[in-house]
Amino acid sequence: MAVSYPTIDPVALDLGIIQIHWYGLMYLFGFMAAYFLGQYRAKREGSPLTPEQVGDMIYYGALGVVIGGRLGYVFFYNFGKFLEDPVWLLRVWEGGMSFHGGLIGVLFALFLYARKLNVQYIRLVDFLAPLVPIGLGLGRIGNFIGAELWGRATDAPWGMVFPNDPEQLVRHPSQLYQFALEGVLFFIILWWFSSKPRPMYATAGLFMACYGVFRFLVEFVREPDAHLGFLAWDWLTMGQVLSTPMIAIGIAGMVYGYKKFPLKKAV
Repeated sequence: MAVSYPTIDPVALDLGIIQIHWYGLMYLFGFMAAYFLGQYRAKREGSPLTPEQVGDMIYYGALGVVIGGRLGYVFFYNFGKFLEDPVWLLRVWEGGMSFHGGLIGVLFALFLYARKLNVQYIRLVDFLAPLVPIGLGLGRIGNFIGAELWGRATDAPWGMVFPNDPEQLVRHPSQLYQFALEGVLFFIILWWFSSKPRPMYATAGLFMACYGVFRFLVEFVREPDAHLGFLAWDWLTMGQVLSTPMIAIGIAGMVYGYKKFPLKKAV
């Protein structure tokens, strides 16, 4: 028993010379959502940005996502292939992006933008954190449409057979699990939490901790990369290794923020 996979052409628009994929559109929609939510947050008292500055922040963040995401995938997940073919790093159309690499890229981009504006770096990170989950969730929808990054084999009645799977096994639709956790639930938690004044570091810390927990849990049903497999104990994956320090850093950031800045307001 399995749920029929709703086959959708991953190419949203074919212009002949150029093909626009749903996955790329999801990135665009995610940046647009962040922009409009950022406009709303920038109008709040105590915001580190004006509404006019939000667009530039999204531009810096977009560069960080793309560059960091690609570098992260290459160096975290497929460094061997890079050593064999260094030019592969530039062939982004062949696929391969990493959330953890994208996160590092965004944090670095925000550091540069904070220096340009002469504002406290952590306030900019706290500001951006609640704007991110919608983009994460849309990205997982893009993975689902592209029939990639599927889950492990299952006998659950909601399992699916993905057309790109060479084994044609009934698998967890883990992309949808991640959409629900990293997109919907994550957004609700962060938006609610940041809707009231919080100490500096608290919102950013909650972002790190929540994403780390959600990703760590989903990895138990997500198929590990074929060329990596399990790193230890027949269950530990690279995604879990990269998410564990996020949980620790996030909890430490929240504790530090509430102890060090108990009376300071942060957006």
